[in-house]
Amino acid sequence: MLTNKKHGVIYIGVTSNIARRVWEHKNGLVDGFTKKYGAHRLVWYEMHPTMESASTREKQMKEWKRNWKVQLIEVMNRGWVDLYREVV
Repeated sequence: MLTNKKHGVIYIGVTSNIARRVWEHKNGLVDGFTKKYGAHRLVWYEMHPTMESASTREKQMKEWKRNWKVQLIEVMNRGWVDLYREVV
């Protein structure tokens, strides 16, 4: 999950290379929601054994209410700090 600030917008995406994909978002190389709202802070992630399981989870989470997403972020990352350095 990417955001622009604590309790800001939340973007959910899936990728096979999280370090590269977050770098692309941070450097404005991905047009769309994250570029428009400046959502380039990685505040939550989980790894999956297959792209199929990752895609299934992404679709599931996109259906969640916002407060469920916020709760999930705060369990792992109470301060909403950028976790990018953990994945590079």
